[in-house]
Amino acid sequence: MARAREVLKYTLSFALAGVLVWFAFRSVDWTAFWEGLKVTRWGYLIPFFAASVGALVFRVFRWRALLKSSGHRSGWLTVWDANNVGNLSNIVVPGSGEFVRCGYAAGKNGFADVFGTVVMERAWDVLAVLVMIVLALVLDRDKFGPFFAEQVWAPLSGRLNLSLGWLLAVLVLLVAAGLWAVFRFRDRSRLCGRIAGGLVSVGNGFASFRKVERKGLFLLYTLGIWFMYLLMCYSIQRAIPELSGLGLEDALFFTAVGNIASVIPVPGGIGAYHYLVALSVSSIYGRSWETGILFATLQHELHAVLILILGVVSYVALTLRSRNHRA
Repeated sequence: MARAREVLKYTLSFALAGVLVWFAFRSVDWTAFWEGLKVTRWGYLIPFFAASVGALVFRVFRWRALLKSSGHRSGWLTVWDANNVGNLSNIVVPGSGEFVRCGYAAGKNGFADVFGTVVMERAWDVLAVLVMIVLALVLDRDKFGPFFAEQVWAPLSGRLNLSLGWLLAVLVLLVAAGLWAVFRFRDRSRLCGRIAGGLVSVGNGFASFRKVERKGLFLLYTLGIWFMYLLMCYSIQRAIPELSGLGLEDALFFTAVGNIASVIPVPGGIGAYHYLVALSVSSIYGRSWETGILFATLQHELHAVLILILGVVSYVALTLRSRNHRA
C-alpha cells in the first residue's frame, strides 16, 4: 500500500510537471527562440556559475553552524557533499533531497535532530523570499504589485475558494488537534510515542538557532546565499540583449517569482518556473514570450546542469569515503 502511494505521488508529480511544461512552451515561436539564443552573450555565464557555486558554499557554512549548535560535528567536505547529493535528489523527486542530505550528515544517529536543522534552514529561506517580495513591492509597487495580485494570488485564492484567514485558521486547528492527540496518548500508543519522540527531536534541531554561537555570522551567511541568487539572475539578464537594460531591482523580483514557483511540487521546478518567469517577462516588461522562455531556460537549466555535475561528483566521493571507512 505504501509503495502504491509513493508511485501515485511521483506519477502525479511528473504529470503536473508535464502539464506546466506544455503550458509554458505551447505558444513558443521556436525560430524567435533560437534567434535569441544566437545573440546571447555567453561571457556572462562566468559570473553566473561563480555566483551559483558561491550560494552553495554559503549554504554549507550556514548548515554547519546549525549542525554544530545541535551537537553534530560533521566536516565541511561531508556537509558539502551531502548538500550536493540532496540537491541532485530534489531534481528527480521534489522534497526527497532534504531527507537524503540529512541521512548523510547524521550518519547512524540523530537523524531527527539533523532534520530539525533543515526545517530551520527552510524557515529562514521562506523569510528571505518574503523579504524579497516586500522589497520588490517597495522599490516599484506600480510595476510588481499588480503581477503578484493578479497572476499569483488571484488564481490561487480563486481555486482554493477560501480566504487566507479561514485557510490559516483551519490549518492551525488541524495541527493543534493532531499535536494534542499525539502527546496525550504517547504513553498508551506505540505509534503516538514514536511520533512524539520524533517531534521532540525535530523541535530540538529547529531550536538549534538559539544555540548558534555567532548569530550575526549566521545572518551574513543567509544574506550571502540570497545575494548570490540575485547575482545569478542579474548575470542572465545581462546575457540576453533584450533584457540587459534591467537592473538589480528587476533581478530581485525575478528571484522572488522563481522561488514562488519552486513551491509547486514538480521535479526540479520544471515547467512551473518557466511559466511564471516567462509570464512576468511578457506581462510586466512587455517583452516577447520567447524572450521570457529563453531567460527562464538559461537560468533554470544551467543551474540544473551545475547541480547535476556536483551531485554526481559528491555521490562518488561519499561512496568512496564510506568504502574506505569500512575497509
